[in-house]
Formats: sequence, structure tokens, C-alpha cells
Amino acid sequence: MFVQIVQGKVRDPQAARAELDRWADELARTGVGLLGATAGVTADGQFINVARFESEEAARENNAQPAQAAWWAETAELFDGRPTFAESSDVTVDVVGDPDQAGFVQVIQERVTDTARARELMSQDSGEWNAFRPDVLGSLSAAHDDGRWTTVIWFTSEAEARENEAKEMPESMRAAMEEMASITEGEPTYLDLNEPWLLTPGR
Repeated sequence: MFVQIVQGKVRDPQAARAELDRWADELARTGVGLLGATAGVTADGQFINVARFESEEAARENNAQPAQAAWWAETAELFDGRPTFAESSDVTVDVVGDPDQAGFVQVIQERVTDTARARELMSQDSGEWNAFRPDVLGSLSAAHDDGRWTTVIWFTSEAEARENEAKEMPESMRAAMEEMASITEGEPTYLDLNEPWLLTPGR
């Protein structure tokens, strides 16, 4: 899997949502290698779109299509300043439900000092995590250059996510979280999408 992430401040969240809907209606069905997308705008106007592709080659071919390029040229005008881009082919996905049914999505961005260990910590004991957090429908972790790390978590709802995150964590899981914190530089950035935009082509 290969992911492309676009983010930045938008002046009009509703206009950004309309462009995503237009993309879904007019372009998603002809997208090359597109597996799906998760997008949204935070309460303070930060837009993010995480698009998933079968491969980097498919993503490049998709982006080179004239219709895709024309759509992006129009959409880019909605940003307050220049949006940023991040990519990764180092992606781990854990799906236990249907992410397209998520009522709340959280994107966590951080920088780690040990990418290999972070990957191990994020993928271990998935069964235990799933039992402890039934509100989590799935997650995606992507490692970028220079230790940057993006995690996308799909939840059933924000209310259930907040309720379950307050529960006392089992010792083994707490140890893993503490170790993850120990290899994280600075404070993570949390992007909360209360009205997530979710797309899987063909649905």
C-alpha cells in the first residue's frame, strides 16, 4: 500500500467538502489503483486527506491524469497558503470493522527516534487492543522520512472514543504506550475529524 497525505488550512470547510464530493462523483471511479480515502476538516479549519493506493506507481499514474490535475488546481485555491504533502510506502493497516462507518476519525502526527521499534509497538498485541477498544474500527500507520509518523484511527463515534480512552489500561498495553512515548520527540499533533469524509471506490 502507498499513502498520500495532503493537509493545510482552508478558508471555507464547506467548499472543501464540496470539492471532495465532486471528486468522488466525477473522478474516484476512474482513479488508478485507488483503494480509498479519509478526509475532513478540524474545528480550527485544518484540512487533511489521506488517500490510499495499491502502489506508488498507481498513485503517480492517477495524479498524472488530466482530469485529476484539473480538479486539484481548482481545489488548491481553497487553501490559505500552500498545502503540505507527505507520502509513504511503509504502511501498516489493522482493520477489525468497517472504517467507512466511522463517526469520528483521529489523525496523530509525531516524530520518532526509532522507526523500526515504533512499527513493532504499533503492530503488537492487536487482539488485546481490539478487546480493550471495541470503539476502534481500524487503524493505519505510515512511516515517513526523517522519523515522521502518521497514524489514522477510525472510531465508531467520538463519544465512545472519549469514554473508552478514559478506561484503565492493562499493564502490557500501558508499557507499550510508555515506550512509544519514550521514542517520540516533542508532543504529538492530534487532528480530530468530527465529520469525517470516507470513500471506498465501488461502494
